[in-house]
Amino acid sequence: MSDLATTNTGITSHRSLPVLLSQVLVAFTIEFDNEFERQMGEAGYPGARLSLVVWANLLRFVAERAASVRDLTAFALAKDKYIKFELGCLERWGFIALQPDAGDDRPVPITTHRQSGRELRNGWGSGRGIRADWIVRLTPKGRTASEIWPALFDAIEQRWEARFGKNQINRLRQSLQDIQCQLEFELPRVLPPSWEGSTEFPPRSSHPENLPLPTLLSQLLLTFRLEFDRESMTPLELCANTLRVLSEKPIHLADIPRLTGGSPESTDIGWQLKPYVVISPDTEATRGKVVCLSPRGLRAQQMYHRLIGEIEERWEERFGKEKISRLRESLQGLFDRHGADGPLLSQGMIAPSGTVRAGDHAPALGRRDVGAAARQRMRDLVAQTEAFIRDPAGTLPHFPLWDMNRGFGP
Repeated sequence: MSDLATTNTGITSHRSLPVLLSQVLVAFTIEFDNEFERQMGEAGYPGARLSLVVWANLLRFVAERAASVRDLTAFALAKDKYIKFELGCLERWGFIALQPDAGDDRPVPITTHRQSGRELRNGWGSGRGIRADWIVRLTPKGRTASEIWPALFDAIEQRWEARFGKNQINRLRQSLQDIQCQLEFELPRVLPPSWEGSTEFPPRSSHPENLPLPTLLSQLLLTFRLEFDRESMTPLELCANTLRVLSEKPIHLADIPRLTGGSPESTDIGWQLKPYVVISPDTEATRGKVVCLSPRGLRAQQMYHRLIGEIEERWEERFGKEKISRLRESLQGLFDRHGADGPLLSQGMIAPSGTVRAGDHAPALGRRDVGAAARQRMRDLVAQTEAFIRDPAGTLPHFPLWDMNRGFGP
């Protein structure tokens, strides 16, 4: 396929470095997660839409042996509150089981599940009530997932080598490594969910080789985000997505997911965004609302564009102008290569049969039946996928927004 590729220069020449890193990371994640879901379906677990983010940052630490919540928090380089939230989700979805430490004789409050009638710990399926000394073990479903995940990193990278050419991917890897090897802190293997995550990490003590592409992409992107967030009152992921697509002119609230490339849940106007926007009824329709930037939102948007440029200039001074230039060119090259059927980057995001992004119906994570919410999310995923395939440079998000309702995937 890559023999048919042609170069269409200039397509991405005006986009910032974090945008290029973000869009390539999301494209890789979608292809990876689709293949994981397909193989889990073949193994008897249809609809297992759990992202590589969860494996790389958390579940790999319990693949061989059980571990305490406290230890997992340390391994994951994350805040205690967030790890407990994620473990609660994984418990509800059937990938892990939580067990009190044998030496802890404190009672665990029990409640009866209102639908199934099962007796479960109070707070089951959420972070509520989880204690630091509890032990985390994989369930049979979790063990099946842990057998599938590791091989997928090489498998998807080999697809990229076949698609773009081995030399192109080697150049990308080398350009990422040239910067990653200069980073000063230990960082998670993949960009963690939630802008409320950790902002301080321990000094780097090792320099592992042959890291997977999503790790290299993630660690550079996380480093950029940390630098941005130290100087901006508004987190990068909010600036780069919802605030980026708004202006002083109102737009329909329902248009935000399409304009940002995020899910309806991850781009919704929640408490984090309310100070930056003005929401009002749509005077030209019988229902619906419109949204525009408030004066504070406009200032945040202007700060975003200015600060992105300033940090890129600092990176050129810190890491070397030539290295940053090569990194940008290697990322842009993935967008500029076209085949007979369109952008080569699009080909990897075409969902295989047996996945929700392909339109297959499957219960939501942790559910037995396909409910109304699952059907709507299926439609959202299909529409998002079609947009990404049609125009990856124009529709992929400018910063990854991992959605808990999508197994912490895009």
